[in-house]
Amino acid sequence: MRRLLLISNSTMHGRTYLEHVREALKDHLHGCRSILFVPWALQDHEAYADKAAAAFAELGIRLQSIHREDHALAAIGRADAVFVGGGNTFRLLDRLHTTGAAAAIAARANKGMPYVGSSAGTNVATLSIRTTNDMPIVEPRTFTALGLVPFQINPHYLDADPRSTHMGETREERLRQFHEEHDTPVLGLREGGWLDVRGAAMRLCGSTTARLFCRGEAPRELDPGSDLSFLLSPAPAK
Repeated sequence: MRRLLLISNSTMHGRTYLEHVREALKDHLHGCRSILFVPWALQDHEAYADKAAAAFAELGIRLQSIHREDHALAAIGRADAVFVGGGNTFRLLDRLHTTGAAAAIAARANKGMPYVGSSAGTNVATLSIRTTNDMPIVEPRTFTALGLVPFQINPHYLDADPRSTHMGETREERLRQFHEEHDTPVLGLREGGWLDVRGAAMRLCGSTTARLFCRGEAPRELDPGSDLSFLLSPAPAK
């Protein structure tokens, strides 16, 4: 019985950290008195943990950061819930694998422990990090991620600006290139949107639409409130 909250972005313009998703967090973490934070996507773990702790304190939830724990895997084993924050996805995944935390978090999340991911933390909840927007500032041993959902997500999805003179690839073009090599669907999750996964059910939430890319098909626009449970069917292993 998966309980996942997969958020595109942690901060909306003009609002405080996690403010736009506060009510969803409150519902998702109902009954949790504490949450284990994974700050490894950013370099300054202390400042990041303090920032996240302030946001969760407003929900009455005590935040513990995994970087302050002597035994990371034991901390995962006793956590009420886990929050994996954003930053650089390559750095995050590298640390998750080298510490063994990737397998430990996946095992607990697949048994029903609430998982919250934002940006990079959402990327690593998918099959792989092949559709991240980040630079590979470190080289993880594998691109394989936690596999909590059987499809890809592209957080912070941006539409092409027809007024722009930039001649580089658009986000859509980059995701189409992914489908030149892979069959797995990709959900372009715009800022202000998130996925609420409860067991075999998944719903698009938030204030923005999302864009679904499937190999050989035209992209589909999805409205907030859409039932996306069909994406939880196992993806082709290509």
